[in-house]
Amino acid sequence: MERIEKAKGIGTDRGANCREPDEEGEHRLLTTSSEVGSRERTEKAGRLERKGRSRKLLNQRNCPSRQSEVCVHNSCVGIDAQSKAGSSSLEYCLTLLFGKVPELWGPTGTIVAALTNHRAVRPRHTKLPTQRADLGPRKPGQGPKRSACWRRKRETAAAALETRAPRPGARSSPHFLSTPLSMKIIAGIFLLPFIISGFAPRARYGVNHVSEKVLQSQSRFNWSLLAPAELKDRYMGLQTKSMGRGNPHFTLEGHKFLIFGGSIHYFRVPKAYWRDRLLKLKACGFNTLTTYVPWNLHEPERGKFYFSGNLDLEAFIRMAAELGLWVILRPGPYICSEIDLGGLPSWLLQDPDLKLRTTNKDFVDAVDHYFDHLIPRVIPLQYHWGGPIIAVQVENEYGSYNKDKDYMPYVQQALLQRGIVELLLTSDNEKDVLKGYIKGVLATINMKTFSSDAFSLLNKVQSKKPIMIMEFWVGWFDTWGNQHLVRDAMEVEHTVLEFIKAEISFNAYMFHGGTNFGFMNGATYMGKHRGVVTSYDYDAILTEAGDYTEKYLKLRKLFGSILATPLPPLPDLVPKAVYPPVRPSLYLPLWDVLEYLNEPVKSNIPINMENLPINDGNGQSYGFVLYETSICSGGRLYIHAQDMAQVFLNETVIGILNDGIQNLDIPKFRGCQLLRILVENQGRVNYSWKIQEQRKGLTGLIGINSIPLKDFTIYSLEMKMNFFERLRSATWRPAPESYLGPAFYLGTLKAGPSPKDTFLRVLGWKYGFVFINGCNLGRYWHIGPQETLYLPGSWLHPEDNEMILFEKMMSGSDIQSMDKPKL
Repeated sequence: MERIEKAKGIGTDRGANCREPDEEGEHRLLTTSSEVGSRERTEKAGRLERKGRSRKLLNQRNCPSRQSEVCVHNSCVGIDAQSKAGSSSLEYCLTLLFGKVPELWGPTGTIVAALTNHRAVRPRHTKLPTQRADLGPRKPGQGPKRSACWRRKRETAAAALETRAPRPGARSSPHFLSTPLSMKIIAGIFLLPFIISGFAPRARYGVNHVSEKVLQSQSRFNWSLLAPAELKDRYMGLQTKSMGRGNPHFTLEGHKFLIFGGSIHYFRVPKAYWRDRLLKLKACGFNTLTTYVPWNLHEPERGKFYFSGNLDLEAFIRMAAELGLWVILRPGPYICSEIDLGGLPSWLLQDPDLKLRTTNKDFVDAVDHYFDHLIPRVIPLQYHWGGPIIAVQVENEYGSYNKDKDYMPYVQQALLQRGIVELLLTSDNEKDVLKGYIKGVLATINMKTFSSDAFSLLNKVQSKKPIMIMEFWVGWFDTWGNQHLVRDAMEVEHTVLEFIKAEISFNAYMFHGGTNFGFMNGATYMGKHRGVVTSYDYDAILTEAGDYTEKYLKLRKLFGSILATPLPPLPDLVPKAVYPPVRPSLYLPLWDVLEYLNEPVKSNIPINMENLPINDGNGQSYGFVLYETSICSGGRLYIHAQDMAQVFLNETVIGILNDGIQNLDIPKFRGCQLLRILVENQGRVNYSWKIQEQRKGLTGLIGINSIPLKDFTIYSLEMKMNFFERLRSATWRPAPESYLGPAFYLGTLKAGPSPKDTFLRVLGWKYGFVFINGCNLGRYWHIGPQETLYLPGSWLHPEDNEMILFEKMMSGSDIQSMDKPKL
């Protein structure tokens, strides 16, 4: 401060023939050009030296490491007017206008200091033309008479300093300001609101020039000591903190912490690739993994739990901790996630009186039994037990369902009573947060783009809590028959930048989407049932096959610019391959396969899929159901089928029915014929109150000309692994050039000695599923948008691999492989 007090003049106007005071207070006239030039050069050098000293002192005073014993923000960036590398866009603009930001005081200076995150350093004393405290008119006899030029300068300085009062007890030092500089101040104050509000020129999106300056003026985030492996002594997990000044924020072990989360669903990624995807999450700059837990996959039948192989939740969470990632767990019981029935098991639909997502006794009993098996696996993985789980979500988006006010508190207590001790949170769309939050539990919201209006309802719930965007949608899922949805990478980058500037924690949904292998996909209902496509690429930050995208590279660059420690190197891409085309050589019509199925069910009336007396009374969850009955006359067939029904007379297809078409004319024929109806579950709706009505197969009476049909033989086609093992013993026929109707086709994929990832394209085929070595890759459908199926190399054997297609409608040509997807 002493250095600043000795500064001699700020921003003076060096016009020729103006009187200047010398060090003794006398005045002389500058008359020669050389004298003027020499004086200008000397004073310019002095100004630059004073400016450098002031900024050096400013940096020292604002170093975060001086403010706390353990400094999480370890890099202090000052103002560098010449390189502009350490200034925010606001500081830079003001520096151009005024020469140096710290000399602005009063309201303007306060705004500048606050916005640039610097505590302004005001000089206590600066020598000016006169040591008088006021700049009013001089009384007669009060000092030497000044020239008109000098009086004009003094009056200009007084006008510029009018708006600021000297600090109490401080010596006042009038500044020597020129008329042009005062005009700059006036113009700057006038333009300040526009600069603050972002009217300065900038690119539409992205880490543009202005945004880079804003980030560079802030301290870098250093969470290297807040990694799972570094924190041995743990006392305080993830907590919320509200301060008198500044925004509320999260703390981890007492240190300020921003959550940069990314979603990866272990059940949508081959286990062999878990490490690759998590390494790429870490290398991008994220510090937290989020994942759902699908009840329907872990307990497909009552009391039968699966937590191994690709469903090894504990191994997935431990791997995240090993790689330095924290975890936010979203255990449901309902998860949405564009998965069948939102992750609820289909056997819950057997009882029409059971009300999903309520405190209905039967539903609560089922949830309690599931949590009794799930939560004990999770308890030792919590933060306070030395694990990586720092938060657990209570249910999911209940505000949009809102059927029972007691339900969410029940789920909260179900978690607490079983030993969950970490921070609990809820997640809702911004408009439903008032209906979905629980008192005492942190409310979070989901959104696509940053908007201050989106937080109005959230602030009514909790104004003194940090903001968390539990789902920041970086893309969107696709449904059959619609276009492929994408989102601009620059928009995503811009939104993340806005979150960081506002100190908002967020979770990118999805960081890596993966694949809806098998029959796990969900569906939407907006007046029409539409199944979610097999690919869950989601236009995410990482592709379905784990490849980098423009979004990934932009976010990595952004995170790298604000993190104090260097990011890990980029992991290598998983190699891809193009294999020889596969031309199926053998086939079996569906009718020849029936003998290899389990014993059919005999019933007087049709039975829906979930209530079939199979699988130890748990019914059928996925796949197809074939209904057969004998009819002896044609006429108007009425039927209620979910979701798609192919109607056959013996082996000839006569029509297709769905939720929009429920009637069909059966032509006249002689004698009695076999009426066959093949019904497919194309995915249960995973969102909204429609989940209560997701029974599949024939779900009502069926008749011809208002006469009910009876005496059905019902075949279950779940297409599990053991079914394909039995099918290998069947007598396959040579495949014809073309076949109309449902059939299985057998071919061989030659992968060579070192199998790699590839993408299968089924040219000319209409609708069906692909099975590789008995594993279900998922659905293909010529209506698009998806044209290829992702085949992980980890699913392939060296050399020969069995490929079976179940084609529902008409065979095509060969099956090609590609090294890039077509979505």
